[in-house]
Amino acid sequence: MEYQRPMNIFWIEVDKIRPNDLQPRKEFDVERLADLAESIKQYGVLQPLTVIRREREVPNGTIVDYELIAGERRWRASKLAGLAQVPVIIRDDEGEKIKLELAIIENLQREDLNPIERALAFKNLIEQFHLKHHEVGSRVGKSREFVSNTVRLLGLPTEMQEALAQGKMTEGHTRPLLMLSDNPIEQQKLFFTIVTKGIKVRDAELEARGIAQDRARKKGLVLNLEMKSMVNQLSDLLGTRVSIENDGEKGKISIDFFSEEEFRALVEKVMGERVALQESTEEKISEPAEQTATIIIDEPMIPQESLQPEREEDITQNFSI
Repeated sequence: MEYQRPMNIFWIEVDKIRPNDLQPRKEFDVERLADLAESIKQYGVLQPLTVIRREREVPNGTIVDYELIAGERRWRASKLAGLAQVPVIIRDDEGEKIKLELAIIENLQREDLNPIERALAFKNLIEQFHLKHHEVGSRVGKSREFVSNTVRLLGLPTEMQEALAQGKMTEGHTRPLLMLSDNPIEQQKLFFTIVTKGIKVRDAELEARGIAQDRARKKGLVLNLEMKSMVNQLSDLLGTRVSIENDGEKGKISIDFFSEEEFRALVEKVMGERVALQESTEEKISEPAEQTATIIIDEPMIPQESLQPEREEDITQNFSI
């Protein structure tokens, strides 16, 4: 086993520490902060803060201060408690990305981020540092699907994001709300029901599915029970909303996605299932029939000879198989 040198702990003046501008956590509960301050008065700061040493040139010389990487809540509570110094671990300056990663990881491990803060932090890593969803997931110990579903929360209207951040509804309630993204009136009605009546996630999902089915019926969509079951299974398999349009003779399957990477992952998953099915079929019959699949971007199921080249601007974020 590789020996790890223990980190030294230093005592630094509270006023020499400044917050990390990349800190993902933006809101601090005043009452809980006060409770922590009272605890610190009695027992002190039990876990050191993590900082980076900074030197700044000024007209009269050099000023040394410390940028906070992890432990902002403890730092704020220590100031409230009137402490002059706090224990810290001083890390080397490893760049902006490491600062953000450390802040996110510490908050995630302590479950200090609300879902919207976590979504914004993931988005920050993706956009500022050009990380893929699976790369973000590997850094914080989560799956690619977890990262994608978390970032998807930012597609909700602002008031719904605020309600989620404030704990007025759970993260589970966001899935049925996102199912109604293309129907803002019904989405707003369901949101009002969730926050005023406190309905369970399962009930919210049933209501959202009912709304989607009503809209489908108004469009003349005819689905038998078997097709409905298959649509639900496909939605669960892919982890996103799946809808189907069918007039009895032809139809179209639409699968929601929210980024190019997620689109590619969905295609790979669909094609992977097709290959597995084909291999399973080949084991059962000696001369398997040839199987083909065509992926069409946002086009109805029409004869191949009538397909015309698409213009790039006509392609939308739905695809049919």
